[in-house]
Amino acid sequence: MKKIILATGNQGKVRELDAMLKGHYSVVSQKDLKVIEVPETGSSFIENALLKARNAAYQTQLPALADDSGLEVEALDGEPGIYSARYAGENASDEENLSKLLKEMEKHNNRKANFCCAMVFIRNSEDPSPIIIERRWYGEILTRPIGSNGFGYDPIFYLKDYDCSSAQLELDIKNQISHRGLALKDLLKELLRVE
Repeated sequence: MKKIILATGNQGKVRELDAMLKGHYSVVSQKDLKVIEVPETGSSFIENALLKARNAAYQTQLPALADDSGLEVEALDGEPGIYSARYAGENASDEENLSKLLKEMEKHNNRKANFCCAMVFIRNSEDPSPIIIERRWYGEILTRPIGSNGFGYDPIFYLKDYDCSSAQLELDIKNQISHRGLALKDLLKELLRVE
């Protein structure tokens, strides 16, 4: 089985992507290979995913898969967006980010939001034609966290069709319908097509 490096230190993402890639690729986390992380200086999810993928591929000489994702809230003009992981400051915890977002949302009636995921696959650090996929998952912001599955903003992301938060979904269902699940499904199609 082909080995690819997953350019993330987020264990929640490693678990999700590993479950989705089973049977196709053997996934190694960049943490396991002691990859030094690169600052996310891009101005979009795609730019940040490319930065992370090229960095991991360069340091390990392995094909790399990276994603950059975040929550975009309509009433907050798309915030926290690319700053989702550090919305409440550098090294902020999930709880701190959630609290800040819920506080910001107190004065808004429009609760529409979406998760966005940009996923990038490169064969090597110099790959001139990376596979790039961007997908969105639509929902609404709850007024308080519900559920204990998932990570990040999952407990406050409400899904009308399922009448629950993202953090109340079973992992296999989430993997089929989430922004990351949709992006990975389409990325895999592309990978299998070009191989």
